[in-house]
Amino acid sequence: MLKEFKEFAMKGNLIDMAVGFVMGGAFATVVTAFIQGVFLPILAPIMGGLDLSAWKLTVVQEQLDAAGEVIKPAAVMEVGNFITAIISFLIVAFVMFLIIKGMNKMKKEEEAAPAEPPRQEVLLEEIRNLLAKGS
Repeated sequence: MLKEFKEFAMKGNLIDMAVGFVMGGAFATVVTAFIQGVFLPILAPIMGGLDLSAWKLTVVQEQLDAAGEVIKPAAVMEVGNFITAIISFLIVAFVMFLIIKGMNKMKKEEEAAPAEPPRQEVLLEEIRNLLAKGS
């Protein structure tokens, strides 16, 4: 069983996939940093001071006791973070599409299998072979 697992783990496709996951995770980190550090700060002045991280929707207000201490915190949906994640996903998906498209172009086109000869030629070859055996 250990031998089978070792063969499975050392297959090229599995290692390629693992490298792909690591590279994808690193790329996603770079894109997230780009979105939050470059893209959104540039977008904010254009959109009139838009700050997506501040977009929150309070579903349930926090509950306070008589002393003003929080008994139950508010339930808040962070819509801005979700929109930022969607933007990051779209950028990652588009870049991955471009990478795969480029890789497919770089692959050599596999040679097409030679076409089968016409049926008449096959029959003539069979007749020739039978005649050669008979003489």
